[in-house]
Parts: sequence; C-alpha cells; structure tokens
Amino acid sequence: MDLKNLKIEDLKPLIMQYADKKTLIKIGISAGAVIFFLIIYYAILNPIVNKKKLQLTKMNEMKAETTEFVNNIATIKAKIKQLTPKYENYSTLFHTRAEVEGLYETLSYYAGINGLVISKIEKKDIKEVSKTAALAKAEGKKVETQKAKVKKKGDVAYYTIPVNFEINGNFLGYIKFKRALSLSNKMLNFDKESIKVVQGDSTGAIRVSGILTIVGLTDEFF
Repeated sequence: MDLKNLKIEDLKPLIMQYADKKTLIKIGISAGAVIFFLIIYYAILNPIVNKKKLQLTKMNEMKAETTEFVNNIATIKAKIKQLTPKYENYSTLFHTRAEVEGLYETLSYYAGINGLVISKIEKKDIKEVSKTAALAKAEGKKVETQKAKVKKKGDVAYYTIPVNFEINGNFLGYIKFKRALSLSNKMLNFDKESIKVVQGDSTGAIRVSGILTIVGLTDEFF
C-alpha cells in the first residue's frame, strides 16, 4: 500500500473490513463525545474560566492596594502620634474662649501685682487669618486680617482678637506687667501703645493706651 498517496476514501474499506458495526458506533459515539466536550469547553467553560481568571487578577490587585492602604494608614498614625505632643504644646499658646472671656480678670491680675490699674478693656471684632495669610506671615510678608465670617473652618488658620486698653501706674510697673504677660506662654502682641506722663503728678505716674491682640483657635470660636 502506498501510504504517501493514501486518502481517507481508501481507508473506509479497510475500516469496514476490520471493524464491525458496533465498533463503528462506539467510535462514532466517542468522537461525538469529544467534539461535544470541545464545543462545551470553548463555548461555555472557557469564557467562565477566563472570567474567573480576570476576577482572580482583580482580587489580587485589590489585595495589593488594600495592603498598601493599610501600610499608609499605619504610617499616618505614626506621624500623628509623633506630631500630637508638638500640637498640644503649640495649641496651649492660643487663647480658649473661656480665656478670652476672662481676659479682663487676667490683665487685672498681672496689673495689680505690678502696681497698675486698668481703666479700660474693650474687645473689638474677631478677625480671621487664612492659612495662606498665615503662611505668608511666617515667611515675613505683610498680611491683612479680615473681619471674621462664618466660612469653612478649613480655610482659617486662626483668629485674632484686638483689644483696646488703658492702664495707669508707673513706668517700671508697666515694664514688669508686659514681662509677666510674655512669660504666661500665651500668644499676645502689643500692636500699638502710647505712653504719656500724667501732668502734675510728682510720683512719675504714666497713662498707657493702645491695642493688644490675642490669638484663638478656630474650634474655640466657630
């Protein structure tokens, strides 16, 4: 037999010669089963397998993102823990609402122990300082404050409260008064002050008038 030129039609007589009808039926059923399996696999199972593979890939990606997110949270928590003592230390420099309300008593106390008398304390409108302005001020640039408006807390760094004052006493007592305030660990600035000697007073009495500014945190006022 010439195998080189063998055709399928030439095989049929050989198959019919050596295989009976039952065998051919079995072969046909087996071949049909294989073909049916291939159809089911490529038409139904293969898309499902590919879909599961895609889902598994996405799950692995989400797992990696979750791990990264958890690591970032841990890093942020560590930074917060590190910065919290500094924040608590700096936040004590600002006046609370209660301290602002009790400003007259505080100033009167420091004035009294230094032989001074406060004749005038007048709080003005609270002014807001934005984060941009606070940053510019930290860089040494001149900024202007605005009258406080009810706006997002996130836009405001802190508030300033101008206070008009008038104090009577002697010059040395006044110097000690200012020093005592500076040692109180509170942010307080004398923006303007005018010192005048009381005419006709032989004790060297003075009258000081001006504006001092105290600073408060946003959570305390709005």
